[in-house]
Amino acid sequence: MTGDLALAARIARRELRGGLAGFRVFLLCLILGVAAIAAVGTVRAAIGTGLADQGRVLLGGDAQLSFTYRYATPEERGWMAAQAEAVSEVIDFRSMVVRGAGDAAERALTRVKAVDGLYPLVGDLVLDPPIPLDQALGQAGGLPGAVMDGVLVDRLGMQPGDTFRVGLAEFRLTARLLREPDSATSSLGIAPRTLVRSAALTGAGLLEPGSIFDTDYRLRLAPGTDLAALEAKAEADFDGAGMRWTDARRATPGAERFVDRIADFLVLVGLAGLAVGGIGISAAVRAWMERKTETIATLKALGATAGLVRAVFLIQLAVLTALGVGLGLLLGAGLPLLAAPAIAARMPIAVDVALAPAALAEAAVYGVLVAGLFTLWPLSRMAGVRAAALFRDIGPGRRGWPDRGTALALAGLAVALGLAAVGFSGAPMLALGALGGIVVALAVLALVAAGVRRAARALAAQDRLLRGRPGLRAALAAIGGPRSETGSVILSLGLGLSVLAAVGQVDAGLRSAVSRDLPARAPAYFVLDIQPDQLDPVRALLAAIPMVEKVETAPMLRGTITRINGRPAREVAGEHWVVRGDRGVTYAATPPEGTRIVAGEWWAPDHTGPAEASFSANEAREIGVGLGDRLTVNVLGRDVEATITSLREVDFSTGGIGFVLTLNAAALAGAPHTNIATIYAPPEAEAAVLRDLAGAFPNITAIRVREVIEGVSQALTTVARASALAAGVTLLTGFVVLIGAAAAGERARAWEAAIFKVLGATRGTILASFALRAGLMGLAAGLVAIAFGAAAGWAVVSLVMEAEYRFAPLPALAVVLGGAGASLLAGLAFALRPLAARPAQVLRARD
Repeated sequence: MTGDLALAARIARRELRGGLAGFRVFLLCLILGVAAIAAVGTVRAAIGTGLADQGRVLLGGDAQLSFTYRYATPEERGWMAAQAEAVSEVIDFRSMVVRGAGDAAERALTRVKAVDGLYPLVGDLVLDPPIPLDQALGQAGGLPGAVMDGVLVDRLGMQPGDTFRVGLAEFRLTARLLREPDSATSSLGIAPRTLVRSAALTGAGLLEPGSIFDTDYRLRLAPGTDLAALEAKAEADFDGAGMRWTDARRATPGAERFVDRIADFLVLVGLAGLAVGGIGISAAVRAWMERKTETIATLKALGATAGLVRAVFLIQLAVLTALGVGLGLLLGAGLPLLAAPAIAARMPIAVDVALAPAALAEAAVYGVLVAGLFTLWPLSRMAGVRAAALFRDIGPGRRGWPDRGTALALAGLAVALGLAAVGFSGAPMLALGALGGIVVALAVLALVAAGVRRAARALAAQDRLLRGRPGLRAALAAIGGPRSETGSVILSLGLGLSVLAAVGQVDAGLRSAVSRDLPARAPAYFVLDIQPDQLDPVRALLAAIPMVEKVETAPMLRGTITRINGRPAREVAGEHWVVRGDRGVTYAATPPEGTRIVAGEWWAPDHTGPAEASFSANEAREIGVGLGDRLTVNVLGRDVEATITSLREVDFSTGGIGFVLTLNAAALAGAPHTNIATIYAPPEAEAAVLRDLAGAFPNITAIRVREVIEGVSQALTTVARASALAAGVTLLTGFVVLIGAAAAGERARAWEAAIFKVLGATRGTILASFALRAGLMGLAAGLVAIAFGAAAGWAVVSLVMEAEYRFAPLPALAVVLGGAGASLLAGLAFALRPLAARPAQVLRARD
């Protein structure tokens, strides 16, 4: 056995001396797929390392204890002081910043961070001009100083030295805020930042009982402190107080989840690229085996066993696979390293792009498994080559199913690929779904290719239809021929275009839902922090504005679901967003207008017994709760246990008032709270509404819904660009496969062109036939891709995002034209030389 392997290795080494001719497509397909996955993994690893290494800086301390709607009690502050070397308090809330007065006043939404004298415990702020923070937030011209995000400064047309108001307090701008170390952990988004001292907010009317704000207490701990033990102690000592713990081990879980999900998606798109490349690999191996028919027959004629022959070619393919994977890893690691400055400049944290062994290993595993899957089948066909093939042109043997050993090996590789995708991905179901989608797509494309060949043969036989159209008849005959490249073209180009079409349809569908459908139903403003004694005056003021169409109000508190049926909520619901942090909670005596109860019954208007709850039906189904289940909600440090007595539909997509959890009024009696309101008005009325409302009630916060929608659209643009880039790699791989298929068929086209010329066909007719052949195959691939893209768009937009899906014709048209154009370019590029060849030379060489 050892001797056979040594002999096989020696023969394989001699075979490889001939160079890489014929394996360019094999190598390019493998390199592109592996490089795409390696590049994504390298960037993800750099971001993950940055988040982990800078946990203290991103958090602003070693650990953080957070509360909603309240400050820590003296006893709680004492506990923190006993554990830490230093404790810094940060208050976070939204408000309106006002510059000027009267009708000329400029207003904008801002995120206010009120800090004490110890802030920041860890890290440094970057200001322009570069002055110390104590100076920036100290007294400036008789007013407390403030620093503001440059975007907000420009929006309001301000310069250092100008004054502005937040609530009833007036401040003087001292500097632009370029970077804050703990920006990634901010609990509130949407608006640019304004940084002030906590003491300067006294009397501003912004932090009244019931107002929406968070307090974060950052702890600087002694070196060597056991964070896990301290977390356990904090959760035990603060049980029922509504405290949320975060520490430097995982300072930004939300950011980590987002990065992981995007990276998982891009890796799966990269796998689709590898699958496209696999088609090219399979075609390259098949063409190689056909060229090696004489070599195989010679070896068998000299007494070589089938095992020895198989070992010879397996060794060669293993070497080529190692070369392709190695070059792919080099490219996938090198590109992020070269682009490191640009990547770092776009990141909100310091990112050091470096070699990531785990990411490179993942890409290598995928490359080896895909190469094995797509080489074993065509390689197994050589077992049917007989020595007689040395003297007779009968091809490489049977084209049926592989033998049992090869079938078992292929099954093992497929299972290994699935396990690798699930193991490497943080979203196993997404990975399995994507792999399943790729398999289904390949199967459907194979069926379509078979159908196109059969249809082309049938049409080519229609004399009446094709009379006088020799170019079209020749094109159809070539598409339907036994050695047609139709399968390779439709499989490779179709899968690449399918990924691109899916990205285009999902992006267009989400944009349609956000930018067109939502504004038609959404309010103009979402108003927070309306004090109870301001509710009626606010309603009266808005009623006096003619263009205000509708106003909805509701009491607003925030609470954290801590237990479900007495068990910790996360044990029951996992990492569902409903239990990950505090959520909006309201109360009502009667169902709000338009409420549709789908199960159970609403409580009596005067219910004063045990607390009852109405829960969103969709979210209840997702976390596994229903009628009769008990929820423990911590509101302002007090636990309220309520029984679910009704489930109702909640449509969050409208942008209106929607609460997952509603309690009966008596359950929250006496809890300080504010009210929220939604204001429905046309765009031309928005400025007047904001002016009148903010002018009369400086403490309230008005969030312009259109700005939120624009922010969502920008986020979608970023994700779509990344997805389109990954899909572009898949499409590029498909184009490489097209080129390989066209190059492999160049000899056959030269023979066809020679025959046509002998029969009197002009070069124009022959070229038109070649162009029709390529264009029709590309068109078929594009049409199939549109069907896949539409299905993916509908699934994501309708089932995942629960919005109305509308087919986007422009991206679909681009896909069809792109498919036809790519196939046409590849076909014509390898048609010019056969067209220029002299018929006598071609026919004499063939003879």
